[in-house]
Amino acid sequence: MQTHLPLTLLNTTDGQRADEILRRCVHCGFCNATCPTYQLLGDELDGPRGRIYLIKGMLETEKVDRVSAKHLDRCLTCRACETTCPSGVEYGELIEIGRTYAAGKLSPPWFIALLLKIIPQPKTLRRMMTLGRFFRLLLPSKIGNLLRNKPKAENKVDVSAVNDASIILLKGCVQGVVTPEVNEHLIQILAERNVAIRFSDSE
Repeated sequence: MQTHLPLTLLNTTDGQRADEILRRCVHCGFCNATCPTYQLLGDELDGPRGRIYLIKGMLETEKVDRVSAKHLDRCLTCRACETTCPSGVEYGELIEIGRTYAAGKLSPPWFIALLLKIIPQPKTLRRMMTLGRFFRLLLPSKIGNLLRNKPKAENKVDVSAVNDASIILLKGCVQGVVTPEVNEHLIQILAERNVAIRFSDSE
């Protein structure tokens, strides 16, 4: 792939690396065969090849729009595409360069900015989830379904094990507030298998 990145960008480490990775792509599209978002959505811009073109255009023109940023954000960064690329394109590294570049050019929408402030604070998020349950039936189903489960009181006591197996269950993750049943099921499964559970104090 031919590239025409501006010198100001080529004089940076990320710019040089992006140029190197972009030049390896031969547009074959083998990557789309293993991309989960392309398989699900069927949109070229939601596959690795399309995102590579978006990143190339973004870096060459030094312009970023929300449409491009949306398609870059949809990538799961699973890097499955790298397993089928005959040219060895380091897509995972390129997508991170592209996202960083886009983030530096665009300010997030107000609701995303709000979420970024709330999500890292589980206590605040838990209060908002509790309040949201009162209005669950008035909300769109996708949001209302997230509010269906009221978290149970967390197990504060370590589960002792008869063998040497043990794990640390991280507290403070958004999962413990939004989908608390995941941790509840995990604790039950591990306890049945005599795996000791210890809880982090990150919250």
